[in-house]
Amino acid sequence: MFIVGRRKVILKGLGWLLIFLAGMLAGAYLADRPPLAVLVGRSKRLLPIYSVATQEKKVALSFDATWGAEYTPKILEILRQHNVKTTFFLTNIWLKKYPDVAKKIAAEGHEIGLHSATHPHFTSLTEEQMEQELRENHRLVEEITGYKPELFRPPFGDYNDTVIRVVQRLGYKAIQWDVDSLDWQEHLSAEDIYRRVLKGIKPGSIVLFHNNGKHTATVLGPLLEKLKVEGYQVVPVSELLLKGDYYVDHAGVQRPAR
Repeated sequence: MFIVGRRKVILKGLGWLLIFLAGMLAGAYLADRPPLAVLVGRSKRLLPIYSVATQEKKVALSFDATWGAEYTPKILEILRQHNVKTTFFLTNIWLKKYPDVAKKIAAEGHEIGLHSATHPHFTSLTEEQMEQELRENHRLVEEITGYKPELFRPPFGDYNDTVIRVVQRLGYKAIQWDVDSLDWQEHLSAEDIYRRVLKGIKPGSIVLFHNNGKHTATVLGPLLEKLKVEGYQVVPVSELLLKGDYYVDHAGVQRPAR
């Protein structure tokens, strides 16, 4: 019994020694390796751009247009007063109802992006249907405003690898957002929306608003003033995006290629 017990103790000791040595070897190996985040930084999924990696205090404000235009003239007036250019993502549903407002958006120097023809869930469409939505949307935007869009925002923020692949194949960049104002929610006050945006914003952020949110125009002026005080420059989405080679990481952040 003593001998058997002694063997067990020896074997157990050897086991712990092997584990210790393996840990030492692994530590030495990993010490010469880059951090894991660097090794797996690029997303295996195809993602839209949610924000941009930058040290500059630049942000982009964007407005989706699918319903109504009651508050849009006031939004445009405030943007004009602050000498700020932004990006409007327009659907054909909206364009057909408010062509004159769309013309005014373009005439005042704002960027126009695609937001689809009929505002469907793109993940429920075939590739052919996606292409049709994009082509029809582009045609009408250009026909009404003269603008040639280069950006696309999926309706409902709904996408998968196939959606992004089709968008890129047609030569557009898919754009999401990292700060959602939730300005379409009726129960949120102007103060709620203002605080929500300020809390989330950072260099490289893309902020989502809607052209006909009930409190959007009320929030916009104070927000632009606050951003200016904090040293931020507000630019259209395309001006915020990185030029040259880049990749989109697992969080949707556009980063320069290494």
